Amino acid sequence: MNGPGPLTVVGDVLLDHDIRGDVGRLAPDAPVPVVDVTADLHRAGGAGLAALLAARGGREVVLVTALGEDRASDRLREVLEGRVRLVELPLDGTLPEKTRVLAAGRPLVRIDRGGGEVGPPTAAVREALQRASAVLVADYGRGTADSVRPLLAAAARRAPLVWDPHPRGGPPVPGARLVTPNAAEAAALCPAEDDSLGAHARRGAELAQRWEAVTVAVTLGARGAFLTRPHTPAPMLVPAPYTATGDPCGAGDCFAAIAAAALADGALPEEAVQRAVTGAAAFVAAGGASDPALWRSPGTTAPMDRPVGDAFALADSVRARGGTVVATGGCFDLLHAGHVGLLDSARRIGDCLIVCVNSDASLRRLKGEGRPLTPLEDRLRVLAALGSVDAVVAFEEDTPETLLRSLRPDVWVKGGDYTPEGLPEAAVVREWGGQAVVLPYLDGRSTTRLAARAARAARDSRTTS
Repeated sequence: MNGPGPLTVVGDVLLDHDIRGDVGRLAPDAPVPVVDVTADLHRAGGAGLAALLAARGGREVVLVTALGEDRASDRLREVLEGRVRLVELPLDGTLPEKTRVLAAGRPLVRIDRGGGEVGPPTAAVREALQRASAVLVADYGRGTADSVRPLLAAAARRAPLVWDPHPRGGPPVPGARLVTPNAAEAAALCPAEDDSLGAHARRGAELAQRWEAVTVAVTLGARGAFLTRPHTPAPMLVPAPYTATGDPCGAGDCFAAIAAAALADGALPEEAVQRAVTGAAAFVAAGGASDPALWRSPGTTAPMDRPVGDAFALADSVRARGGTVVATGGCFDLLHAGHVGLLDSARRIGDCLIVCVNSDASLRRLKGEGRPLTPLEDRLRVLAALGSVDAVVAFEEDTPETLLRSLRPDVWVKGGDYTPEGLPEAAVVREWGGQAVVLPYLDGRSTTRLAARAARAARDSRTTS
C-alpha cells in the first residue's frame, strides 16, 4: 500500500428527513396547524454525518455501517454517493429514519421509525480497519460498534482511535487515543458532582481511567472542551474562540471528526482538541447540520467558506430591524495598525461590520508564492477577536463579488490605497443600491513592509551571531 490509509468511520447511520413549511391556518377538522410544505430534505445522520464532515476538504474517508434493502437505506446511499466510500454490514430490518416537520424553522413534531439487527463483519470491514490511518467510532447504540468490537480493539493498537460515545452505546475499547463525551454524557456516567469546571475535569480523568483511554475530552458547548488524562491533576481547558449562535445539531460529530482527522495527520491530542474546538464553533455558526453547503453535490463550491459568526444571519437580522450592514475585505495576512484603524472606522459607519477574507489559495494567487504568511484559520480567529468585527467570512475566488451578491451589504469599505472609482466591487454593490466608500488609511503600514522588516531583522541577527 502506498501512502497513508483512509480515515475510517465506524458507527450507526440514520436518515434525517426534514419537512419544512409555513403555517398560516388550522385544519378545519381538528385544532392542528396546516403546514404548507416549502422544502423536503434528506440528510445523513449519526455516523453518516461524522463521515461527511471528516471528508470535507477532499480527505479519503471510509464509512463502515449497517444498511439494509429498504427505501431509507437506498436514499442514504444516494446522499453519500461520491462523498465517502461505503463498506456495509448487513442489516436485518430497516434503516432508522428520523422525520421532523418544521414551521418557520421550529419543529412541530418528530416521527422515528425503523431499526433492525446488525450482522457480522465481512472481509471488506476487516480490510477497512486494517488500512485505516485513524478510526472514528460514532456509537449510537444500534449495534454496529458491538458487531465489530474485537476489530476495533485491535485497530486501537495500530492507529489513533477516537470514540464518540452516546448514552445508548457501550464503553470505548481500551487504548482509545481520545474519547469525546459531552458534559451531559459525562455527568450521567459520573453523577456525584456539580457542573463546575473542576467537576468536569474530575469526571474526565475518572472516565479516562475507567475506560483505559489515553485522553478524554469533555465537550462543554460554548465553553470549549476539557482535555484530561488518567491520574492527571492539571487538565487542559480549550476555550471556544468565540460564541457561536447557530444550530448546535451535529456539533459533537463535527468535533470528533476534526479531532480524528488531526490525529490521522500526526497531531498530538492537545493539538487535535484545539482544532476540533475551533472547527466545531465554525460549524455551529454556519448553521450546523442544516447548513446547505454541507449537502451540495460533490464538486460544487459555496459562495463562502468557514464563517466565523454567522455573517448571513447577522446581515439579515440587522436589515430586518432597519440597520445598516457594513462590509470590508482583504487578505489581512499580518494584522497591523492600519488594518485595526480601518476596521474601527468602518464599524462606526453602520450597525455591524462583516469582514470578507481571501482564502489561502486566493491570497496566494494574488500575492504570489510564499504567501500567506498566516493561514486562514488563524487570520479568521484574530479578526474575530477584534471588538470592531461582528462576523468574518472567507471566499475562495479572486474577488469577493460572488460572496457580496449573497451578503448584500449596504456599504462596502476599502482603505485609502484605492480610489472610489477604482474599487472593483463598486459596480457590484450598486446592483442592490449599496454604496462603496474609501476610508483614510494609516500611512506607512502594510503587510509587505512588515514582512520585509522581519526578514531584514532575521538576516542582521544571523550576521551578528
